[in-house]
Amino acid sequence: METSFIHPSVAFLALAAIVPLVPKDLWLNKAFRGTLGLIAPIVALYSIFTVTPGMYGSLEYLDQLLVLGRVDKLSIVFGQVFAIIALIGGIYGMHVEDKGHYVAGSLYVAGGFGCVFAADLLTVFLFWELMSIGSTFLIWQARTEESVGAGFRYFVYHTVGGLFLLGGLLLKYKATGSFAFVAADPTNAHLYDWLILLGFCVNAAVVPLHAWLPDAYPRASIAGAVYMCAFTTKTAVYVLCRGFAGWEVLAIAGTCMAVFGVLYACIENNARRILSYHIVSQVGYMVAGIGIGTAMTINGAVAHAYAHILYKGLLFMGTGAVLYAVGTVKLDKLGGLAYRLPWVMVLYMIAALSISGMPLFNGFISKTMTIAGAAEAHHTLLALGMEVAAVGTFISVGIKLPYFAFWGGKKDYTGEIKPLPINMYVGMAICGLLCIAQGVYPDMLYRYLPMAVEHQFEPWHIDKVINSGLLLGFSGLAFYLTRDIITPHAFLNLDFDWFYRLIGRVTMNAVCWPVSKIDDVWTEVYRTVGLKALIGAGDGTSVFDKKGIDTVVDGSAYSVRNVGRLSAKIQTANLQDYLAYAAVLGLGIFALVWYFG
Repeated sequence: METSFIHPSVAFLALAAIVPLVPKDLWLNKAFRGTLGLIAPIVALYSIFTVTPGMYGSLEYLDQLLVLGRVDKLSIVFGQVFAIIALIGGIYGMHVEDKGHYVAGSLYVAGGFGCVFAADLLTVFLFWELMSIGSTFLIWQARTEESVGAGFRYFVYHTVGGLFLLGGLLLKYKATGSFAFVAADPTNAHLYDWLILLGFCVNAAVVPLHAWLPDAYPRASIAGAVYMCAFTTKTAVYVLCRGFAGWEVLAIAGTCMAVFGVLYACIENNARRILSYHIVSQVGYMVAGIGIGTAMTINGAVAHAYAHILYKGLLFMGTGAVLYAVGTVKLDKLGGLAYRLPWVMVLYMIAALSISGMPLFNGFISKTMTIAGAAEAHHTLLALGMEVAAVGTFISVGIKLPYFAFWGGKKDYTGEIKPLPINMYVGMAICGLLCIAQGVYPDMLYRYLPMAVEHQFEPWHIDKVINSGLLLGFSGLAFYLTRDIITPHAFLNLDFDWFYRLIGRVTMNAVCWPVSKIDDVWTEVYRTVGLKALIGAGDGTSVFDKKGIDTVVDGSAYSVRNVGRLSAKIQTANLQDYLAYAAVLGLGIFALVWYFG
């Protein structure tokens, strides 16, 4: 077995361990803090770009042989984009002084890399839970009342998903004697396969298991959200691609995700909730491609995951910059920012055109592959559903969000604007350049795709370009016709989360009602029986105190007082009296000895 692979998780775990030990004065130096934070992603990039495919890093744990480094084409492409976004996210967040951000982010990223390179389900589970812990703390890093509640709900969702995964892998071990992470056969699926799939689907935000995502991501810290939009759902896409390719249920579920996400994004007011719903939608393309299971659709899912991490990271960086500068991302309170934050607007639009599938941007070369693959596999309805979702994507992210945030019919934003740190611009610029470079030179991405195909997909055909142009043109027309309907309104859309919160309230009432009744009964019993018993016991102790303790103590005091008075009378200061007392005492002792002797 090879031993030359530097596992990226090791670098990030080391960073998480070192950060708390750095002296405060040294940590406040931005140059030192930023350099330290970039070492781990640079090590990860070097490791992934130089490693030779193979099996690396086995160890014994709980009498099991765990393999931490399965390096092949599929794990390399995900590891590569994970390292890139970790580097960009590190640059974007260099101004953050809170050590907790670096520790939580490092643990989260380490968990993502661990899942990608794991060769067995037990290792996947261990790093899966590490991801859950790290991402929960990234939500709490926002340090708001809303983020605390969202973090707890997020952790509950992922704990449940982790329990499904744990139950499935234990049942699989009992049935097969192995934790090997290999593809499951959809024609011969067992209960443990479905449980593992369900655990993965929670992290993939498959509808209706998605409610944690639009609830938690908008409430995460500004820099932390850049990591979160990249790792949790895309790690789930990786494990689905590794273990459940060709499962038709995923093809249907993915298409439903793609349409559902854009519908809710179109009516949202909070810019980061719009982008969160679009994660659900865009991951739907990937899940659908995996479910269809052809070489082209799997390559399309992987390519779209790669592209999505870049443009979605840039979208969250852009809205994060707005939130940092003006303190809100609610569209009904924005407008006119194009004149105050022009570079943020330009960089955001690069990402918006990328996610919309505009030619010359990376979304065009990945999204069209999945849709074309679905059509070629005779899944016409699925391909049509994804095309409809593409229309909603351009309406909500490409037109609605930037229009109301950066223009909105206002000449200028009249509120106070906080200057952005230069590192935020640098992080966004790098991400934007990569989105354009991949769109112009698709082979930058295609060369890393895992599935061998007879004919490589070629996006730059006149029919595909015209189709994309028509789609975007009609999307613009649809926005114009529906502009009054999708005007932002200041209310919260809960979708399926309404049912989950209802279940939570019912459960709490079901638990609290009998407990409160028992408490009422106990209170009454205590009032009628226990309280009287305590009063009686108090009366008894009072009598004992007066008749017993006081008598003994007072009697002793009186005796001491009388003895003192007698001794005072005896002390006459006359030597003759003392000699007489001594003689009488001596005669008395002599008489007692003589009588009893």
